[in-house]
Amino acid sequence: MKRVLAAAFLALTSSAAFAADVVQPIVEEPVVAGPRVSGHIEAYLGGIWLDADGGNLDGWVAGGAARLNYPIDARWNIQGDLFADGLWIDEGDANSYGGALHAYWRDPSRFAVGAFATINGYGGDTGPADLYSFTVGPEAQVYFDNVTLYGQAYYGQLRQSGFSEHADIWGVRGVARYFAQPNLRFDGEIGYRSVDLPGAEGDTVTLALQGNYRFDNTPWTVFGRYQFDHLSTSSDVNIHKLVLGIRATFGADTLLDEDRNGATMDTQRSSYLFF
Repeated sequence: MKRVLAAAFLALTSSAAFAADVVQPIVEEPVVAGPRVSGHIEAYLGGIWLDADGGNLDGWVAGGAARLNYPIDARWNIQGDLFADGLWIDEGDANSYGGALHAYWRDPSRFAVGAFATINGYGGDTGPADLYSFTVGPEAQVYFDNVTLYGQAYYGQLRQSGFSEHADIWGVRGVARYFAQPNLRFDGEIGYRSVDLPGAEGDTVTLALQGNYRFDNTPWTVFGRYQFDHLSTSSDVNIHKLVLGIRATFGADTLLDEDRNGATMDTQRSSYLFF
């Protein structure tokens, strides 16, 4: 346990000496394995802070996701996602719920490439009622020993039941995953999203950092995530979201094994839900 804590501390401080030491165990990790069904369930709880021209707001956030990867054969995979997010502030609450479907070809020693589609519904007592959105787009991952690079692009629409007008959605997203150890992973994310409303437009730049640690020989992973969203509409809004969560995994022995052989795909999830 002391060795694990020391490794985690040194990874967070990004010392050069630690980087040289941790690369070697990654090489020994058997990431090329036969296809198998795998997945995970996760939940998180945290806080949100909004800085806007009209003042500041803060509140609570909670949510979760379930992902299942099914290999059709040695290379082709289908992954299904379900997710939900909630936001509670003094002015009221908002929620988002939906799912995603990924279809992709993967060589766990080199790369994965495919396409995905999402659908989301929105509720709560803040914002318009009966909103829903859908997106589609390509995605790909490239594997470099202990680093995974992940990119997505998408287009879709935001609609409101009973109205013919809609908003166009498009965006791009990039993620880098660094495995300091097979069960210690650090993520960096950057994204851009545009929602073109009738007579208005909302653009968002997203930056996020996440740390994940899975306890050896158990299915349990703990994670922490900080996400910053800069929203530009008629005024600028900065949103800070900090959460802690827990994940239970099946069908994958380590975080690295899950990344290369399991339910490795995900999707953009906004801090303010429908923008």
